Amino acid sequence: MPSLRDVKQRIRSVKNTQQMTKAMKLVSASKLRRAQEAILSARPYAVKLMEVMNHLAARCNNDLHPLLDDREGKRILLLVITSDRGLCGAFNANILKMASQVLEKNPEREFSLLCAGKKGFEYFSRRKMNIADKFLNWTKEFDYLKAQQMGKQLAEMFSERKVDKIYMVYNEFKSVLNQEVILEQLLPIVPEPDAEGEEKLSVDYIYEPDEESILEHLLVRYMTTQVYRAFLESSASEHGARMTAMDNATRNAKEMISELMLFYNRTRQAYITKELIEVVNGAESLKG
Repeated sequence: MPSLRDVKQRIRSVKNTQQMTKAMKLVSASKLRRAQEAILSARPYAVKLMEVMNHLAARCNNDLHPLLDDREGKRILLLVITSDRGLCGAFNANILKMASQVLEKNPEREFSLLCAGKKGFEYFSRRKMNIADKFLNWTKEFDYLKAQQMGKQLAEMFSERKVDKIYMVYNEFKSVLNQEVILEQLLPIVPEPDAEGEEKLSVDYIYEPDEESILEHLLVRYMTTQVYRAFLESSASEHGARMTAMDNATRNAKEMISELMLFYNRTRQAYITKELIEVVNGAESLKG
């Protein structure tokens, strides 16, 4: 039977853990509010810009811009967006599982990885994967300018034919309790088919001053916006996942404290009962 001191020490330890998880939940809730506002503001523009680029890709000649070059090739770049810290439930595990499945199902392709976040970088480094570049601590310093730099880097790699296709794997924010892992092709821009499988050609465009300069401007804006949106989605998803995980941990700690207190009281009562029995037995022995 454990001593009362050991049980009290365990209760104290669990209470300290409960205070930490509760504080982390409050911090994540505060950050989630700002991240949620940011993604809800950026998402409509990013989605509409993607629709416009899909329509343009269906109409334009692919030779007008290198980012429209839908070429066949085995060299794939995978942008994997994870968090820099843990304690966020299955947030990182789901991303890494999806990325690993993509790599396993396409053994004939030559994959290179761009890891955004320490968790993804550490995971693939241990497995000796081909990491083209890494972007760590992005949650602290990421903004639109960083997205612009990363979008430019990805566009240059594609234009210089270092890679043939670029995909992103990230968590899309649905709600505090729900984040969906998304595998999305970033480059080349492929027209979306309609219900019959035909390319969408329902909208006609007039280019001013000319088609090539408009495409140059829109494609640069498209790359920055889609990268920025993916990171905002991931940031909001991370805070939502961490808030949920810390809330569950706090409730579990509360239940554990209740069980330990019950065990402590029972153990204390058992010690008292044992001492009383010893006193009674001693008194009976003296009488005898």
